[in-house]
Amino acid sequence: MSNWHVDSEGSRGGLGTAPLRVAVVVGSTREGRFGTTVADWFVGELRRDGALEVEIVDTRQVALSHAFGVVTDHPSRAETTEKLSRADAFVVVTPEYNHSYPGALKNLIDEHHVEWQAKPVGFVSYGGISGGLRAVEHLRPVFAELHAVTIRDTVSFANPWRRFDDAGELADPVDAVTATKIMLRQLTWWGEALRTARAANPYGA
Repeated sequence: MSNWHVDSEGSRGGLGTAPLRVAVVVGSTREGRFGTTVADWFVGELRRDGALEVEIVDTRQVALSHAFGVVTDHPSRAETTEKLSRADAFVVVTPEYNHSYPGALKNLIDEHHVEWQAKPVGFVSYGGISGGLRAVEHLRPVFAELHAVTIRDTVSFANPWRRFDDAGELADPVDAVTATKIMLRQLTWWGEALRTARAANPYGA
């Protein structure tokens, strides 16, 4: 797995000269998870774009609570909250477990509220024949409840373990690259529009 870090290279214009800040949330915590391969590839595409500031929120590296309403007092949680708070947009990388998304991802979402508000959320999913799309459809109403805007087009990988080689590269990347560009255009439009709106009139649900 690559050594993820903040990357800031340029700007699309948007609000002043600040690049759009995108937090990539890695939803799987399983041992031997394939999610890091998918996330590494996607983050590589984001950085190739050159106009986005990228941060990683890895659920496996966050001390999440295991009881609703009980907040874990751990430095990793405070750091995660800061990352989510300063993000202008999110991309959730999720597997599909039993026709839905991981419990650890739900915990991470539920432990935050205002951090998601009036911001766009894109999805990169993976799984069996469905490519994780059932997990994405379960996530949409969750983020709607949190006053976030979900991006219509997604990036999905059906049977990804057959599509990526040992170096984490796609054997045939054309469709995935095209889907990523479409999703990022929508994410960037919403991210810049909502950032401008929040600056002019802070959101209050």
